[in-house]
Amino acid sequence: MQIAIDGPASAGKSTIAKLIAKNLGFVYCDTGAMYRTVTLLAKNNQVDYGNVSGILQLMDTHEIKFLNTDNGQRVLLDGQDVSGEIRSEVITNNVSQVSAIKEVREKLVDMQRDLANDTNIVMDGRDIGTTVLPDAEVKIFLIASVKVRAQRRYKENVERGINTPLSTLEDEIEARDYKDSHREISPLKKADDAIEVDTSDMTIEQVVQKVSEIVNSHK
Repeated sequence: MQIAIDGPASAGKSTIAKLIAKNLGFVYCDTGAMYRTVTLLAKNNQVDYGNVSGILQLMDTHEIKFLNTDNGQRVLLDGQDVSGEIRSEVITNNVSQVSAIKEVREKLVDMQRDLANDTNIVMDGRDIGTTVLPDAEVKIFLIASVKVRAQRRYKENVERGINTPLSTLEDEIEARDYKDSHREISPLKKADDAIEVDTSDMTIEQVVQKVSEIVNSHK
């Protein structure tokens, strides 16, 4: 069974997808982490985020691996765990540019589909239901207001020791929404057969319950 969870930045996709996968005993794949790792690769090698050939060359010469552990998905870059590093503010603010590169998406989509073959999987991202797993049995599109998403990001940042003003985060999230939904390749878009869930006024437990009900109705 394939479960696709899409939606804009900080709508709660990864949190919900992880919990749903754990509850069902499914494999979890955070596709955003893949794009973030490629962005980190460019940053570490001083390659411009828009340098297509430079980034593709890095992808060909460095190893990106994903491990499912009891503590969730870990991301390894050349054997080093970069799961925390890819969540930094500089990566967050530049990942849209890397994600918009057609050839990068093609390489990563192939990886994502390979992961989904012959296994029960919950995959979250921006284009899972529309592009990566168009035949997924369950498609969820999570949304939330910009204000609520900025508050969530602010709370996450404070826990990591990052102190970005709330107003700045609201501006960054709005900018990210625009980039993600207006990019030429696989823009952020709700699949025609996806069920929209607005998480603005819901607790994590309530969202998990709602999504679980949707999943159970498709079994």
